[in-house]
Amino acid sequence: MRDLFVMFSLNTSEVEISTFLLVGIPGFESVHIWIFIPICFMYLLATLGNCTTLFVIRTESSLHEPMYYFLSMLALSDLGLSLSSLPSMLRIFLFNAMEISADACIAQEFFIHGFTGMESSMLLIMSFDCFPAIFNPLRYNSILTSSRILHRGLIFDIKSILLVLPLPFTLNRLRYCNKHLLSHFYCLHQDVMKLACSDNRVNFYYGLFVSLCMMSDSVFIAVSYVFNLKTVLGIASHGEQVKALNTCVSHICAVLIFFVPIITLATIHHFAKHKSPLAMILIADAFLLVPPLMNPIVYCVKSWQIRVKVLEKLSLKSK
Repeated sequence: MRDLFVMFSLNTSEVEISTFLLVGIPGFESVHIWIFIPICFMYLLATLGNCTTLFVIRTESSLHEPMYYFLSMLALSDLGLSLSSLPSMLRIFLFNAMEISADACIAQEFFIHGFTGMESSMLLIMSFDCFPAIFNPLRYNSILTSSRILHRGLIFDIKSILLVLPLPFTLNRLRYCNKHLLSHFYCLHQDVMKLACSDNRVNFYYGLFVSLCMMSDSVFIAVSYVFNLKTVLGIASHGEQVKALNTCVSHICAVLIFFVPIITLATIHHFAKHKSPLAMILIADAFLLVPPLMNPIVYCVKSWQIRVKVLEKLSLKSK
């Protein structure tokens, strides 16, 4: 009877913890230092690409137009998203240091979710921006003035911050016992929430509300492109149709790069019978790494104005 009581006490004991363990890529821990090289290279390219985009738009008066203001806001959110996860990536893959304090983890998830929301909002605004560019290109600059762009960008950025602001406070009030292993090399709200040993229903429902708000951006983007496509098909000349579609090709690529990993991860999580943990980790990591890396490349390739200005800056430095 005494042994049974001891076993019951051990099983029901809750040891409160203050640190979590992040993971790299399961099964490849012995080669983390080699995996660090390509991942670090992706971070450097993403940072360099977005900083170059911001610098070129800031210094070239010919690029002080609505489309490039929106692009600079997108570059800022990409830069913030990269820098939010960079410290934990360096610790894990370079120094094999898996531990992260609860406060640092909660702060990281706030910045990651905040910049994710800002990027989603910027893509939504840019989809609405495509409509006047297609429908009435001659009045485009008069419709979207600099002050309107600034106000719209600030409103959506503040909305994104306020939306995720309660998340760290709701996580901080929870108690964490026994379980401390997270699923990625960075902290996410739903990942941290599952480790709690106290009631986390508020976190679950509010986290679901935040996710639905962010996913609704993709729905509004899809609806906006239905109207854009309808407008394009109403243009008589085939050449003008191609030119109008080319106006928003870069944005369509950015939307796909951002939302496809998120939707794929959600689909696998809810519908796949045999989920591969490695595949889910790689898709989740792609969501964090690929958009900041690819967006500057896509816009530099598709926007000849930015491409020319970047080449001019590089040629001047080489002389």
